[in-house]
Amino acid sequence: MDAGSFSCSSSSTSVKTQSRCPLQEQHFIQRKKSQENLDRFIPNRSAMDFDYAHYMLTEGAKGKENPALNSPSKDAYRKQLAESLNMNRTRILAFKNKPPTPVDLITHDNFSTHHQDKQTKPKRYIPQNSERTLDAPDLVDDYYLNLLDWGSANVLAIALGNTVYLWDASNGSTSELVTVDDESGPITSVSWAPDGRHIAVGLNNSEVELWDSTSNRKLRSLRGGHRQRVGALAWNNHILTTGGMDGRIVNNDVRIRSPIVETYRGHEQEVCGLKWSPSGQQLASGGNDNLLYVWDRSSASSNSATQWLHRLEDHTSAVKALAWCPFQGNLLASGGGSGDRCIKFWNTHTGACLNSVDTGSQVCSLLWNKNERELLSSHGFTHNQLTLWKYPSMVKMAELTGHTSRVLYMAQSPDGCTVASAAADETLRFWNVFGAPEAVTKATPKARAEPFSHLNRIR
Repeated sequence: MDAGSFSCSSSSTSVKTQSRCPLQEQHFIQRKKSQENLDRFIPNRSAMDFDYAHYMLTEGAKGKENPALNSPSKDAYRKQLAESLNMNRTRILAFKNKPPTPVDLITHDNFSTHHQDKQTKPKRYIPQNSERTLDAPDLVDDYYLNLLDWGSANVLAIALGNTVYLWDASNGSTSELVTVDDESGPITSVSWAPDGRHIAVGLNNSEVELWDSTSNRKLRSLRGGHRQRVGALAWNNHILTTGGMDGRIVNNDVRIRSPIVETYRGHEQEVCGLKWSPSGQQLASGGNDNLLYVWDRSSASSNSATQWLHRLEDHTSAVKALAWCPFQGNLLASGGGSGDRCIKFWNTHTGACLNSVDTGSQVCSLLWNKNERELLSSHGFTHNQLTLWKYPSMVKMAELTGHTSRVLYMAQSPDGCTVASAAADETLRFWNVFGAPEAVTKATPKARAEPFSHLNRIR
């Protein structure tokens, strides 16, 4: 037993002589100190008539306890005597003051404050420095290419010169996927399939190669869709969309022998941005002709060039940065080059421009936060920064600096928390800019169907 403790069940004679265990009183006092709500009030001695109290406790109670011993005449006499002597009081103890109001452990104000605190999200800390920096030698400094992508299997792909490297974010290991010869290279675009296993590699010689990253094996080459380099790639389930310097956009069904199923014609110069909407129904394309197109999948035809849904001419420079909003299916963000410097927001159902913000520098890439209403942009001269914007107010939340040359490419981790940026300074930086999502319990979206489910049919 700890020192200072005491048991009421002790066999000590001194303990047995006590009418109560003192620890009960001590325990009571301790409870009183802990501000528990206890009904314990002390009578005011100065306001009490002790003689009357003694009488009521001894003689006065006999009538109630033994009503048979009383006669009507005695009751009448006692009642008259009590009135004349002012003894018709019903209370034995006298209280001068009203008992204090019970103390609520959780008051209404506290509850309201607690409720408000629970509703108000704490301000998120945004680290100003990159949490990791990797070398990226031979990264091609070309605004019109797309050389970085982060797959659903948490593997980052980056093209450096003629080689595609894979960096596994789960363990930090690096491997080489493919190196092409000088006649085919340099590599001009990379894009992971939805399964996170297969990857498309666009080449300077107008071809596109499909690779299995698990076995490091080339599955097939797509030829004939373009006449010049392929700088933009986008997946829509088993459809691989390619954009080339020739201005053509081609949908390739990778499951069939003759993969070209649709062609989109509208751009007059190089296609440098391609993004499918989350629903897979609309395709956004940006080009060096300062044009932004929105195409509808349902109206696509393999027989002739597909007509666009919207032809948007508001940008005054090349449109490479494109990002579909994850929480509003018809909202598209686009960014213009050094002669435009604006981020514009579009309603793709109507083609209306909802807002335009001048960022002050070339917009190279855009990414939406998957967990909050925020947009991240990467820029060129003069600050070569990443800027985090609050949507829809477009108030700057943070500016992340560290790169010493324009930040050409960005990619987002599968969980949406981390962003990788690759710049012309030949560094690859990782930023914890979007933070951890709320309760890990958010439902994970169902994975799309395996685009290579008929692997034996890929030739």
